[in-house]
Amino acid sequence: MTPKTGSPSSVEEAPASTKKVDKKYYERELERLQVELVKQQEYIRAQGLKVVVIFEGRDAAGKGGAIQRITESLNPRAARVVALAAPTEREKSQWYFQRYVAHLPAAGEMVLFDRSWYNRAGVERVMGFATDEEYDEFLRSCPEFERMLVRSGITIIKYWFSVSDTEQEKRFQSRLKDPTKRWKLSPMDLEARNRWVDFSRAKDAMFVATDIPEAPWWVVEAEVKKRARLNVINHLLGQLPYDDLTPEAPELPPRPPQDDDYVRPPKESQHIIPDVVP
Repeated sequence: MTPKTGSPSSVEEAPASTKKVDKKYYERELERLQVELVKQQEYIRAQGLKVVVIFEGRDAAGKGGAIQRITESLNPRAARVVALAAPTEREKSQWYFQRYVAHLPAAGEMVLFDRSWYNRAGVERVMGFATDEEYDEFLRSCPEFERMLVRSGITIIKYWFSVSDTEQEKRFQSRLKDPTKRWKLSPMDLEARNRWVDFSRAKDAMFVATDIPEAPWWVVEAEVKKRARLNVINHLLGQLPYDDLTPEAPELPPRPPQDDDYVRPPKESQHIIPDVVP
């Protein structure tokens, strides 16, 4: 029997952010968006813009996959990914932001941070790698640091990838079964798995202190990886309006005639890799 108008349905509709994405649509839309990313990059280069894109979020939230789809069609000379390892003893003695400053973009460049200076507000806070004084100073100084970067002409775009504990656990289990992804599960990731609520509190405090008008936080619903990738790319394109400056395809002149005096060395004199493909 059809339920009366206004009565609750017996089956609640799933939120849009949890719906799977049709594979053909995803591939077609991703290809379209990647073409737009190339146009945007050419505009950034031509205008001498300086862009920082920060990717933060829980382990296995999909940050790396999104970064990969954004950059795979871009010129790597002008779009760099920065994923720093744990600081050395020397770096620990430096001003906290110092090792990140070295990776900031020059004119015409976009730098994507796969985790960033916000490590102090997240993993360092929860795992006890930073003192209370260091943490408090970070929350005070980070907004001023970012305002200073913005005043210097750097655009800062910050994304937080949000995923549920159930979905994170599913992805952790998948990584355990996949030898090509097992390296992604570090002892730190496994410990963070046990501190879900602590990380939630740390994220909330970080947002309160650092969600500033000059560099606001944008939350990416990342329960479905493909949906999150399309959404974040679409949003990134909207954050930096651009004109299509794609150069016209040049005409290739006829190839010059080959030099009859050239003789290629025999293949037997070279180290040819075995052809193992059936």
